[in-house]
Amino acid sequence: MKNDSFRILTINAGSSSVKYSVFDTAANRQLVHSEIERVASVEEAMRRIPALLKEQGVTELNAIGHRVAHGGAKFREPQVIDSEVIKDIEDCVPLAPLHNPPALAGIKVASDAWPGVKQVAVFDTAFHQTIPERAFTYAVPDAWCKTGLRRYGFHGTSHKYVMMRVAEELKTPVTELRIISCHLGNGASVCAIERGVSVDNSMGMTSLEGLVMGTRSGDVDPGIFAYLKRTLGLTVEQIEDALYKESGLAALSGLGNDMRDIEKQAAEGNKKAQSAIQVYAYRARKYIGAYAAVMGGVDVIAFTGGIGENSASMRKRICERFDYLGLDFDEDKNVNVKLTDSEAPQIQRDNSRVRVIVTQTREQWMIAQETARILSLKQAPAETLPPIPVAVSAHHVHLTETAVEQLFGKGHVLHIRNQLSQPGFWAAEETVDVIGPRGEIKNVRVLGPCRPANQIEIAETEAFKLGVDAPVRLSGDTKGTPVVTLRGSAGSIQTEGLIVAKRHIHMNTKDAEARGLHHGDQVEVAMHGGDRELSFRNVVIRVDPRFVTEMHIDTDEANAGHIEHSGAGELTPAPGCTAHITHCHTPAGVAEQSCCLNDTKKKEAA
Repeated sequence: MKNDSFRILTINAGSSSVKYSVFDTAANRQLVHSEIERVASVEEAMRRIPALLKEQGVTELNAIGHRVAHGGAKFREPQVIDSEVIKDIEDCVPLAPLHNPPALAGIKVASDAWPGVKQVAVFDTAFHQTIPERAFTYAVPDAWCKTGLRRYGFHGTSHKYVMMRVAEELKTPVTELRIISCHLGNGASVCAIERGVSVDNSMGMTSLEGLVMGTRSGDVDPGIFAYLKRTLGLTVEQIEDALYKESGLAALSGLGNDMRDIEKQAAEGNKKAQSAIQVYAYRARKYIGAYAAVMGGVDVIAFTGGIGENSASMRKRICERFDYLGLDFDEDKNVNVKLTDSEAPQIQRDNSRVRVIVTQTREQWMIAQETARILSLKQAPAETLPPIPVAVSAHHVHLTETAVEQLFGKGHVLHIRNQLSQPGFWAAEETVDVIGPRGEIKNVRVLGPCRPANQIEIAETEAFKLGVDAPVRLSGDTKGTPVVTLRGSAGSIQTEGLIVAKRHIHMNTKDAEARGLHHGDQVEVAMHGGDRELSFRNVVIRVDPRFVTEMHIDTDEANAGHIEHSGAGELTPAPGCTAHITHCHTPAGVAEQSCCLNDTKKKEAA
């Protein structure tokens, strides 16, 4: 094998077939792509793969990446497989009884067939670990939730690839896009991707929730279980099995689950086929509309999967009546889509505010890329990387020069009260009251210098006090945020700009380079020094040579860790509190960047 090649075998083991591919990730080439169908068992199919690869000239492998459907709440990233990871995947079998067992079987046979070759589990659920609590929580008894009952989302590798491909096609960072990704195939889901992270997915605890699928029902009233038991005498197991295997398009059409056959029969007047198409499109359109509302709009609707890629008529049906969103669909472009590789044609008119993109999903390629990325992460000894100091940021406001005059009088200039830890920033003597529909927050400190746009940063609990739904945003990202009233000593103004600040670390360029981090990377950090240790996920790295390296958390987060803080409207160092980066990932869409995995040992704060 050439020294510059890095060959990865990807395995997608199902109950009746095993898909496998080999990629040379160093050369970005696919060497093998095949599928073993109608197998007696996963084990039997897997045992055939070494000989099949040898016939195609592949005798050595560097790694094996396995698609694993369910990683529960634990795994937000691919994992190098060891006995502990296998145990965790086994623990998730009750959540995915049809999908995790074949993956486990594939892992076992692969470890015997290729001893010593590293294996990586790539989880369908991992991309959706950024979904907020309000979106993943079921309104059910707490005892049920403690068993793991919550929404997880699936098709993560597909949606992540679509996000990356859309950003590449539009030459726009993912952090500037609101994407609704529609994976429409035998399994189907819609994903809301806001500024580079998944914020909702139509699938839930299992892959049964959401859209109408090939043989799966999608959303149903859970009351049907008791109703069918009373009326037809069916058991829970019989109902569940039918919802997975005898429902969806197959049940609606009576023709099976192939959309091509259904569309052909519908055109010939088959009423059940016509109804199946209408129900399928309606459910997808409903989710797209809901996710546009969740994100406060949409920039891109993307289609992938067998139906999404190949059915022009279904894409047209789904995109109808979205003119209120600013979508102007181009039917000529739509019917002329012919995908042969990784093309991503746009099928909207030039004046459309919403872009519509069609692209092939490349889940196997994505599994290979994720496997290579995890295995290439550098290990840095904890003792070589100093902990990051933590500062607590209470509520505060940034004002424009115009707003300063409106609030404090014509010609007024802010008075510096004290300098802040970041060079060039300071707390002013002036304060304002922030007024919402339900309440107000008094004496909120103004920070300087003045900015081009007003920004009000509060904690989430304070948003409830005001009676508004403040989005979690990075500083400076205030477009489309709620409007509140600011009251100063000389007047009041109404302004947008209310946010809950997204967790972030200001990092000096040299410190970022030492850790292998880049601007925009997201990390997981372990906090030490409060009354208890805790970890924060999705912490954004912001890099600048002028920054003093420091993590900023708000008062809610400080309270969660029993971290002491004081003062109002400014950054206050938390004595003895530090943070260690325990894990990081690069935002998809900037795949050329890399970051290191600092698997640090926990330390007590000095």
